[in-house]
Amino acid sequence: MKILDRDIGPGHRPYLIAEMSGNHNRSLDRALEIVDAAAAHGADAIKLQTYTAESMTLDVRMPGFVIDDPKSPWAGRQLYELYEEAHTPWEWHAPIMARAATHGMHCFSTPFDASAVEFLESLHVPAYKIASFENIDLPLIRRVAATGKPLIVSTGMATAGEIDDAVRTARGAGCRDLVLLKCTSTYPATAENTNVATIMHMRSLFGCEVGLSDHTMGCGVAVAATALGATVIEKHFTLQRADGGVDSAFSMEPLELRQLREETERAWQAVGQVHYGPTESEVKSLNFRRSLYISRDVKAGEVLTHENLRSVRPGFGLSAAHFDTVLGMQVRCDASRGTPLTWDLLR
Repeated sequence: MKILDRDIGPGHRPYLIAEMSGNHNRSLDRALEIVDAAAAHGADAIKLQTYTAESMTLDVRMPGFVIDDPKSPWAGRQLYELYEEAHTPWEWHAPIMARAATHGMHCFSTPFDASAVEFLESLHVPAYKIASFENIDLPLIRRVAATGKPLIVSTGMATAGEIDDAVRTARGAGCRDLVLLKCTSTYPATAENTNVATIMHMRSLFGCEVGLSDHTMGCGVAVAATALGATVIEKHFTLQRADGGVDSAFSMEPLELRQLREETERAWQAVGQVHYGPTESEVKSLNFRRSLYISRDVKAGEVLTHENLRSVRPGFGLSAAHFDTVLGMQVRCDASRGTPLTWDLLR
């Protein structure tokens, strides 16, 4: 599949998405700096989120509308106030997308309701992302799929049945280019609860491209996912975690993004294909295998023994695998110490 001019699949290095989310910290200038930094450090795309606090939740403080998990980075925050702080103003979308275009970098977004889809269509976004918390919102998936554009769906918390519902809904509404992202919806996530082995199973089960939406720190999990076939990697991205912000605690900084780009590409290159025998680059190294050499001067008719024949480097004689076979055979002519043993030398 493709997003604009970029092929996505096993034959290409992972497509890297830098998720801005709320890391703009309510500054358009900072948002544009994030775009510049993402492009400079190897991202293929910058991703936004398109919503308003009103479209996400209700402005109330009743139970459930305030985060009461003491381990959450947003503990004690009212949902409405959190989304009000984190949302990307809709009037910022066009300049952010224009800045990305100057770098040749893709820019698209996660819509959270139908009005956001209509708005993003007016901006001609090249693709869409469905967030994990919305992967059960089948009407939203149906509306996005109807655009006919590539669709990326995070699968955090979703059962196999729920993913199947989302996939069937997307395909039934016209989606032809679909990517599922293995995701763990904790912030930050840990390596041990990421279960990237699911990537291979998901590809087989749903017959589409599969990647990783990664909330862990560092790039180790993304490298492992790439080795298991992930063709898309998404990570939250900021200029500096020390700057704070709603998503900063589990976001990558620019140099970490550069490392992610380099290491996932290296992991993709390393996977290669099933291969036995010397690679093209190994052929010269065959010369340094062990092979059979005359280790003491011998006369014509003399029998090869452990005293006059050795398996040594380099590899220009008969393979060391033939040592037991040739022991006890006679040489046809005189041979000095250091002569490689060949079949022609034997009677």
